[in-house]
Amino acid sequence: MKLIVIDDDPIVSSSLKTILEQHAKTQVVAIGHDGEQALELYRTYQPDILMMDIRMSTVNGIDAGRAVLQCFPDAKIVFLTTFQDEEYLEQAMQIGARGYLLKQDFNSLHLALQSIMANQIVLGTPFIKSAKKVPSQHLNAINAKERELLELIAKGHSNKEIAQTLGYSEGTVRNQISRLLEKLDVRDRTQLVIYYFNTLV
Repeated sequence: MKLIVIDDDPIVSSSLKTILEQHAKTQVVAIGHDGEQALELYRTYQPDILMMDIRMSTVNGIDAGRAVLQCFPDAKIVFLTTFQDEEYLEQAMQIGARGYLLKQDFNSLHLALQSIMANQIVLGTPFIKSAKKVPSQHLNAINAKERELLELIAKGHSNKEIAQTLGYSEGTVRNQISRLLEKLDVRDRTQLVIYYFNTLV
């Protein structure tokens, strides 16, 4: 497994390289220190996984990830950050990231990367715990159209885009989302995203 690590803290990126390469089949082929390096390094090394921090000085991880995925739609991007922030998580999922992990989850990092290689979505422990608070029995209460709506929300589509895809008006989409929030007993779109990736993927 070949990785690129991008983190604006040289100590963190060096430590990550050491931790990751403790596994014999894992190699960090390049290290970057700003999001603006992401696309160039990805194009040069074509890694299996691109691991990035969220907050960086010149170009943040979200914008860097978006640029990479526009050129390489199959890229597997995982964010490794200290920020347990649902807004960042939602942005990451919207651009097509495969994982959002917290730096304190070092012990489970390699297992998470193996899951990403197997085309799974991986979220940090606090988000998984958050998703477990959603009563799983509510899943049976949603129909096929609502599952499709949930998938479109999780993949970052706007209400306008969802309306065009499902053949609804935007008002109907808003009403459907309100009903979905009530059925699944969650508070907002971010919780829907977390629920989707932990329950339906």
